[in-house]
Amino acid sequence: MPKQFHDQVLSADSLDQIFREARSYNGWLDKEVTDDQLHAIYELMKMGPTSANMQPARIVWVKSDEAKARLVDRVSDGNKDKVKAAPVVALVGYDIDFHEELPWLFPHTDAKSWFDGDEQGRKEGAFRNSSLQGAYLIIAARALGLDTGPMSGFDADAVEKEFFGDNPKHKVNFICAIGYGDKASIFDRSPRPEFDKFNRIA
Repeated sequence: MPKQFHDQVLSADSLDQIFREARSYNGWLDKEVTDDQLHAIYELMKMGPTSANMQPARIVWVKSDEAKARLVDRVSDGNKDKVKAAPVVALVGYDIDFHEELPWLFPHTDAKSWFDGDEQGRKEGAFRNSSLQGAYLIIAARALGLDTGPMSGFDADAVEKEFFGDNPKHKVNFICAIGYGDKASIFDRSPRPEFDKFNRIA
């Protein structure tokens, strides 16, 4: 990216670390991810923009051997080894009743009233904005020198019941392994389209 686009543009090395050279890992080195690192990820990801500053994401950081064993039983066969080997697996969930927190998260107006009585609208908002927050989690982890491996392939009902307290208003969006990726576990990068393939400027 040319320097003239922005006076504070990140270095090429930083952009490589976060985007161009970053990969989704399937295997992990036997290297600890500390609780302090998880807190650091959250401190960055929470700053990402969301609608009306809603914070619907509810994250369970699965780190202990006991918790990982419970998660392994609830993911697809292709993801079991990934979960076992990962130092941490973040369960990126969301709270359908996120609007209850809006009076202090977005005090400029009565944003809570926008969602009162509209559970379908809350479901859409919670899913959309927790997806954003999950993406910020990935970017934050990469910026802090960690690797990630986002995954589908799990029994959502079972994961929610086991890790989200069987709260019907808490749902799981996706799961994401976090650690130090084993380069032997990945294949060559798949193609990425050029701008004109899927974009137009109107």
